Amino acid sequence: MDSFDPAAVTVRSGHFIGGEYVDEGARRIEVARPSDGVVYASVPLAEADMIDRAVENAWQALRTSGWRTMPPRERARILRRFADLIAADVDTLGPLEALGSTRPIRDATGWDVPFTAEGIRFYAEFADKIGGDVAATDHDHLGMTIAEPYGVIGAIAPWNFPLVMASWKIAPALAAGNAVVLKPSEMTPFSVLQLAELAIRAGIPAGIFNVVQGDGRTTGDALVRHPKISKITFTGSTRTGAAIMAACAETGTKPVTLELGGKSPQIVFADAPRLDAVARRIAGAISGNAGQVCVAGSRLLVERSLAEPLAERILAAFSELKAGATWTPGTTLSPIISEPQAARIEAIVGRTLAGGAILRCGGRRADGGGTGAFYAPTLLSGVTQQSEAVHEEVFGPVLTMQAFDTEEEALALAQHPDYGLAAGVHTADLGRALRLVRGLEAGTVWVNRYGRTSDFMIPTGGYKRSGIGKDLGRQAYEANLRFKSVLIDLRE
Repeated sequence: MDSFDPAAVTVRSGHFIGGEYVDEGARRIEVARPSDGVVYASVPLAEADMIDRAVENAWQALRTSGWRTMPPRERARILRRFADLIAADVDTLGPLEALGSTRPIRDATGWDVPFTAEGIRFYAEFADKIGGDVAATDHDHLGMTIAEPYGVIGAIAPWNFPLVMASWKIAPALAAGNAVVLKPSEMTPFSVLQLAELAIRAGIPAGIFNVVQGDGRTTGDALVRHPKISKITFTGSTRTGAAIMAACAETGTKPVTLELGGKSPQIVFADAPRLDAVARRIAGAISGNAGQVCVAGSRLLVERSLAEPLAERILAAFSELKAGATWTPGTTLSPIISEPQAARIEAIVGRTLAGGAILRCGGRRADGGGTGAFYAPTLLSGVTQQSEAVHEEVFGPVLTMQAFDTEEEALALAQHPDYGLAAGVHTADLGRALRLVRGLEAGTVWVNRYGRTSDFMIPTGGYKRSGIGKDLGRQAYEANLRFKSVLIDLRE
């Protein structure tokens, strides 16, 4: 699908609790389309009483529906049906996703929806693969560990990939036998409601997957602090992640999985193969979704002899991008999620330029053909480690460039005092690549590529202030289980 009429898309408002829409709440939040700033709907804001209702509903569903105790293969079959329904519903889910988010319709239908479905299939297959272990003990004892679901998982998903990020939360949790109360971003609340409807149609019992609407300050905080939430999983900013950890500690310790901010370096050596391909890779890693990606490759570190040839090619790749509404054909540069975020990007770039940086391109708003907030892909050289655009997460299409002369200098520039989410290394020297892989403080390192594939087995997560725990992979499934130790004395 290359385009759609935004006026033709129908959205369902409200929370989704116990298999039904609940459009209640004294306060409402207006929802605007990033592509043109038009307010097209509103959602109720869930306060503490609504959170309590959703969590209690989830607990009752766990106790009475049999989801937790269901034979694992049956749970897997239901989740596979859920995935099939998602894939088949692409013509509904795609426009819903693109309408209110920064995802162009071609990306939403060609990648986001299929990726969401495939991720649920992947975790469905874990349902009967991990159940515990028999331990090596004395001959007259039997020791084992038993894997059990936590109970009700509180999940908070971000706005930049609403469907995909929600699936990263719900798929392993549901496969492990938990219930989920999901809070999507108040800026992108609608596509996950369609997921919740499809879950019921697939046979997931009512109440096992609930959705509550609202902001972080009220709704998110109440969800995190609820005493019957057994675990929290969150993707978003480092500041919010720290607040979530504090709230969990204040209300009784509970485990958290946090994927947080990043300032990911891309290190390019003079021997990097296929320079044109490298340039397009680097340009795509910062312009994709208009740079509104946690793992965006926002810091280019390039061997000095290659700096200008590579910069010229990146500028050429940037010039080919077309800003436009997410529902128009040919859009390759997404809108910024909101006017305040666009203004923040402008301010960071402005202060960096005032500090002595050199503007190679961009540094201004882009024309998206309407009233939405668009920002032109920007390349800044002449920066230092102290430049604001180098050390702060911009969350926009802003790339900084620094030159180095030695491998040791490259590694030193790549290390960030706070963030360690991802990194890219581009070189033909395998030994060098492996040295950098070992030396970089990052949870993911890509070599001669940048970005994920559909290899769900490879986990993602950060070092340092970029997070705790992992999404994707076996690790994400196991993080939704708690393990009980059992020791039986056979002499009695």
